[in-house]
Amino acid sequence: MSVSIQSYHVSGFPSDFNTENYCVVLLKGSGVFSVDQINYSYENFTVLFLSPYQKLKLVSDTDDEIFILSFHGDYYCIEYHKEEVACNGLLFNNIYLNPSIQLSEANYSYILGILEHIRHELSEKHLFSESIIKTYIQLILAICSKEKSGNPDDLPSGSRIPNKNASEFQKLLELHFKEEKELSFYSGKLNITNNTLSKAVKKEFNKTPSQLINERITLESKKLLHLTYRSVKEIASDLGFNDEFYFSRYFKKSVGCSPKKYREKVGISIVAKISM
Repeated sequence: MSVSIQSYHVSGFPSDFNTENYCVVLLKGSGVFSVDQINYSYENFTVLFLSPYQKLKLVSDTDDEIFILSFHGDYYCIEYHKEEVACNGLLFNNIYLNPSIQLSEANYSYILGILEHIRHELSEKHLFSESIIKTYIQLILAICSKEKSGNPDDLPSGSRIPNKNASEFQKLLELHFKEEKELSFYSGKLNITNNTLSKAVKKEFNKTPSQLINERITLESKKLLHLTYRSVKEIASDLGFNDEFYFSRYFKKSVGCSPKKYREKVGISIVAKISM
C-alpha cells in the first residue's frame, strides 16, 4: 500500500523493524531507540523519521502506544515537495543529525489528530482522498520542520559544532567521500592521529568516523538509485568503486538488499534526472 498507518504497543513492537517506505514514527514515554545500530535516547513526546531500508529497534521503560505513518516515495515524493515542507536533509537523509525531534504535547496531539483524518480518508477512498492525504502528510512534515529548525540543538551540525576537528572532518567528508574511504586520509589532512579524530567525531555525532564514511557513501548510493536513471555500474564508478560487484556487496551489507532490489522496491523518483 502506498500509505498506511500502523500502531503498536512497545511490548508488541517488531524486534527489527524495517520498511521500504518513508516513515514518521510517533513515540511517547521514555526509552532508547536505535536506527541502523546507532542508539538515541528519547523522552516525553517524540517524532522520528526513517528513510527506506533503515532498521529501527526500540527499548522503552513503558508500554505506550507507537504510531507509524508510512508512505512510498512514488506516492509522496520528498524531493518534489522539499521547498514546501523544508525537510529535505532536515528530517530525512541527514547522517549528522539525530533522526528524531522532541515535540510539545500540543503538537504531538495535533499530529495524532491528523493521523486520524488520514485513517478516515484511507477508509473512504473518495475521488479526492489522495489529494487530501498528501496535504495532510505535507502538513505533518511542515510542522516538524518548523519545530526542528526552531531548536538550536537540532540545527544542521555545521552551524553549531564547537569542536573544530569534528567540524573539519564533516567538511572534508562531504568533499572527498567518493574518492577517500579510509580514516587515515582524514586524520592526515587534519594533522591529528586516528584516535584523536575518532574521539572528537564520536563525541559530536555519536558515530565513529568509519560509520559516517560508510553512511555517507550509502546515502549517496540511495540518492543516485532513486533520483537518477544511471545504471548500477555507472553509480558504482561515480562513487569510486572500480568493481560493480564489490559495490553491490558493499551496498547490500549496509542496506540489507542489493542496489537492483532497492531501486525496484523504492522506485525511481518523478524528479529523476540522468545526472545530478
